[in-house]
This record gives sequence, C-alpha cells and structure tokens, in this order.
Amino acid sequence: MEGGEGSTRKETGEVHARKQGSVLKELLSGSMVSDRIILKNFWYILMLTILGAVYIANRFNAEKINRESNRLSREVRDLRAESLSTSADLMEASRQSEVYRMVKERSLGLEELRTPPYRLIVSK
Repeated sequence: MEGGEGSTRKETGEVHARKQGSVLKELLSGSMVSDRIILKNFWYILMLTILGAVYIANRFNAEKINRESNRLSREVRDLRAESLSTSADLMEASRQSEVYRMVKERSLGLEELRTPPYRLIVSK
C-alpha cells in the first residue's frame, strides 16, 4: 500500500511537471493564446470590439454635433447683428424728416400735411 501511494505521488509530480512544461511550450509557441484564450473568450472579445466601435462612432458623432452647434451659434450671432443694423436703417429711413427729404429729392409732387388728420364718425 505504501509503495502504491509513493508511486502515485511520483506520477502526479511527473504529470504536473509535464503540464508546466507543456504550458510553457504552448505559451511560447502561441497556441495557448490562440486556442485557449481567444477561442474560449471569442464572444466576449467580439462584444468588447463592438462596444469599442460604438464608443468611437459615438464620440465622432458628438464632435460633429458640437461643431455644427458652434457654427449655428456663430451664424445666429451674425444674423442678429445684421437684423439690428437693418432695423436701425429702417428706423432712420422712416423718420418724418427723412421721408420729407426723399420726397423732395425725387420730386414726387407730394406735400406735407399741415393740419392734423381727423376721424369720420358714421352714426347708425
């Protein structure tokens, strides 16, 4: 019985030494990486790859939206300034003195009203 136990321990030690030797051999040859790690975790690696691609695409999309937002903000600022300028020009051109001057320059034959306007009231 003792001889049997000793031989079993000796055999397991040899098997263990062979496993360590084969593990080292597989690691150096690359078959461990390709067979054990990649093939066993194929779906996990695929999921990580897809998540990485989605993350990169999302970042590019966010940057594109940010650039578009900045462009539109600049355009709104420019249009607001143009609107204020146009409004000021319109206010200038619609003053009574300015209208009178333009009518005289173009000699349209119009005269300035000397009496205030009055309201017609129709009774029923």
